[in-house]
Amino acid sequence: MLNKFLGKFSKDLGIDLGTRNTLVYTSEKGIVINEPSVVAVNKRTDEILAVGEEAKEMIGKTPSHIQAVKPLVEGVISDFEVTEKMLKYFIDKVHSESFTLIPRPRVVVGIPLDITEVEKKAVEDAVKSAGARQVFLIEESMAAAIGARLPVAEATATMIVDIGGGTTEISVISLGGVVTWKTLRIAGNEMDANIVEYIREEFSILTGEQLAEKVKIKIGSAVPLKEPMEMEVRGRDLINGLPKAIIISDSQVREAISKTINQIIENIKITLETTPPELVSDIYEHGIVLAGGGALLRGIDKAIAQATKIPVRIADDPLTCVVRGTGILLSDPELLEKITSPSFDEI
Repeated sequence: MLNKFLGKFSKDLGIDLGTRNTLVYTSEKGIVINEPSVVAVNKRTDEILAVGEEAKEMIGKTPSHIQAVKPLVEGVISDFEVTEKMLKYFIDKVHSESFTLIPRPRVVVGIPLDITEVEKKAVEDAVKSAGARQVFLIEESMAAAIGARLPVAEATATMIVDIGGGTTEISVISLGGVVTWKTLRIAGNEMDANIVEYIREEFSILTGEQLAEKVKIKIGSAVPLKEPMEMEVRGRDLINGLPKAIIISDSQVREAISKTINQIIENIKITLETTPPELVSDIYEHGIVLAGGGALLRGIDKAIAQATKIPVRIADDPLTCVVRGTGILLSDPELLEKITSPSFDEI
């Protein structure tokens, strides 16, 4: 009864709990939080020192008693306690401008397709412990399709490829459900690791994954570019241990990440092979839609289109598709009831 009363003064939230970033959506203001899924913890006192962007800046730069933790690995919770504290921080931050002393919102959360019952329960418990009075779980690929304004409830096939930080989800959706799908534990983070490994092997220089991410964003591509690009990379020389700078080109970055991109393309083909013929014809007609941060890699749509012979387009603002989908569901109770159900009874 108390939760019901407090809920009237709380803002219902849509949350994209991502490996790399956590996004929060409210019906009134849209996306209000878009911050890295990183928490800085003082190991001596178990105190949370920073969350989000501030904590990300600490990665690789902390003394031994401070640890910058990424509580989500490959789309699932690896550290329950830290995830709960991170969610509570974000929920309280959303309500900081209102008069709600104890926020009790309804929350729609995106989850990976291949999540186990134990992992699903962990998400439910973490969100509820962070202050939610009611939790709805929805597959991230379904949320991404809804956020991209695709006709998910119609008797026509929609193929969406959501390339996130920790996972890539390939889904064929029809009549409000996922018909065929494949989840890969390779995505943006894997590409960053590829770049780190390439620079170490080719130049004998050790760099961090944050720098590799900057290289990928600045000059990374899936197909050859019209104009070559270069970037200076600094790291530690593995031979003499001293700082060293080198110039890396877009073709070298493309070579580094090609294995990961090819794996994603091969699994898109495999998913198409297992899709019913009637739905495949719809996909050929309407094309494949890309979502997630990985969709922003230059030319990845062209690489997939060349390999599959199917038109490919990138969703509007692919980074926020999932959280926008959860937000749309908050304002459409009928669709929400059709594709998901509350994980806990309202107290």
